[in-house]
Amino acid sequence: MQQNLKETGKVKYSNSYSYKMQSDDYNDAIIYKTVNVEKNTSYKVSCMVKTENVIPEKEISASGAQICLADTVYASKSITGTSDWQKLEFIFNSRNKETVDIAFRLGGNGENCKGTAWFSDFKLEKGSYKTDTNWNMVCFIFKNVYVTINQEGTEQTLKFSMSNDDIETMKDNMQRLKNTCKQISDNKMSIDYKIIEIDEPITSVSYDNEHGYYVDPVDVKDIIEKYMELDEYDHIFVAVRLGDMTNEIPVYDWIGLGGMDYYGIGFSNIRLPNDNSKSYAYKYNQYLNTFPEEVFLHEFLHSLERNLIEYGYTIPALHDNEKYGYENQALVGLKNWYKDYMTKKIWDSNSNEYVGLDEIVYSLKPPHKSDFENAEEIDFINEPNNIFEEIVSMGKSIIGRIKEIGK
Repeated sequence: MQQNLKETGKVKYSNSYSYKMQSDDYNDAIIYKTVNVEKNTSYKVSCMVKTENVIPEKEISASGAQICLADTVYASKSITGTSDWQKLEFIFNSRNKETVDIAFRLGGNGENCKGTAWFSDFKLEKGSYKTDTNWNMVCFIFKNVYVTINQEGTEQTLKFSMSNDDIETMKDNMQRLKNTCKQISDNKMSIDYKIIEIDEPITSVSYDNEHGYYVDPVDVKDIIEKYMELDEYDHIFVAVRLGDMTNEIPVYDWIGLGGMDYYGIGFSNIRLPNDNSKSYAYKYNQYLNTFPEEVFLHEFLHSLERNLIEYGYTIPALHDNEKYGYENQALVGLKNWYKDYMTKKIWDSNSNEYVGLDEIVYSLKPPHKSDFENAEEIDFINEPNNIFEEIVSMGKSIIGRIKEIGK
């Protein structure tokens, strides 16, 4: 397996240097530059990219020619196939870092591709960062799931559709979530939201040994992209039905999954239960369940938990409720745990202090394009002296070198 960065011709977008990355076999490699940044600040990296026969190893994949932060899951959209020069942008927040490794990649996080890409006309901008605590959320209700899965060597095609009652239940829970977030955070945060119903079916689902099948951002990115470009959302819910009374896509006892990421935005799965006898999980009933929005809140809190950890805070794990003496209660589930978790009122007898989410987390929303209305350009690559330092193989042994394509 070989990957090279070398000059094979004067392929250029402008008078600036360009860099060619070529993988003859499936691989994942980056060139990167370490850059000084200010903490908790929005940055935007852009460049021009040209591709030739860039092919991901997996049929459903986020790999390709992209910009990313090395050693993280944060990346731009990827360019694949054969394309002429086009602009690629990547927005990120520096979090608690004072330096970051800004990388230009032919591959993806844990994924490979092959082909050729040229990168040119690099630009780095520093933006502002909004500190308001109102979160703009979106709930995509996928009415249909049509997928083919392999079970014990046999392919099986399964089709599921939501009922009108399913859809109304999801809408009711988003409205309840809006009220709940403000109430149990003690007015430390609030949300607005939009419901988007999608008829186009999900045609692929992801799999891991812990959760079974689930909907990863890569499974729906091509469907939701056009909606994401119309507004700036701070969190994404994807509501789906993965089974009914007769058939199901195998999952391991979950109805919600959180902590995932869609280009820097928190991403959560909400799954309707297959068994109608368990439909009370999402429906208000004064005798059975007065907290049906619990799964929505729980999965959103996983994103807040992840944010604080990435900012360097030490906090209780969201699933540690029993460790601190909080148990599931009839009618309200773990509502008391979430309230104390969100307001930092969990008593920790070991440290003799209250613990939970630090209030700063409610202002740590994803960066957006609007943060760059008055952007400041940063000296990023002062050609020809300030070029990339290294090429790095991400997980596979490669032979590589880097050369400027001459002016």
